[in-house]
Amino acid sequence: MSVIAKEEIVAKIAEIAERVAEPEGIEIVEVQLLGAGRGRLLRLYIDRAASEASPDRPQGVTHADCEFISHQVGTILDIEDVIPGDSYTLEVSSPGLERKLSKPKDFERFVGQKAKVVLREPVENQRRWEGKIAGISQGVVALEIAALEPSAGRVIRFPLAQVEKANLKFDW
Repeated sequence: MSVIAKEEIVAKIAEIAERVAEPEGIEIVEVQLLGAGRGRLLRLYIDRAASEASPDRPQGVTHADCEFISHQVGTILDIEDVIPGDSYTLEVSSPGLERKLSKPKDFERFVGQKAKVVLREPVENQRRWEGKIAGISQGVVALEIAALEPSAGRVIRFPLAQVEKANLKFDW
C-alpha cells in the first residue's frame, strides 16, 4: 500500500470515527494504521474533555466509551469496506497521562500543564524543551520554561508546524 493510499484510508477512518464520537462528547485524539496483511492493526485513541464530564459521565475515557467506539466504528468500517484486505485488529484506548499533543485545540485545552516538546528546527540552539503550556495564538505555541530561580520563568515561542513531537509530561 502506498503512503498516499494509507494516508487517505487513515483520513477516512478519522472522519468516520469523529462522526461517531462527537455526539457522545468523545474526542478522537489519534488514528494509527500499522502493519500489513493479517497483522494489520488499527488503533484509535479517544478522550473525553473535562467540559463533557457530568455526574453520569465522568471525566476521561471509560471502558464503555472504548467499547462503544469499537463497536460503532468497526461496524461502519466493515460495511463500507474502508480497510482493504480481509482482516485487521481494532484497538480503542485512552491516550494515557502523557498523551500526544498535535492540534491547536490540544495546546488550548492543556494550558498550564507540563509538556515535553521536540522541534524540527532549534529555537535558541535547542530542539528539546520542557515547560508549562502558556497558550497558542495564530499557530504559535508559547511554552513557559522554568528558570534556575523560581521567580524568573521565561517563555519561548515556536510555530505549531515546527513541532516534531509533543506530549504532556506527568510528574511521577
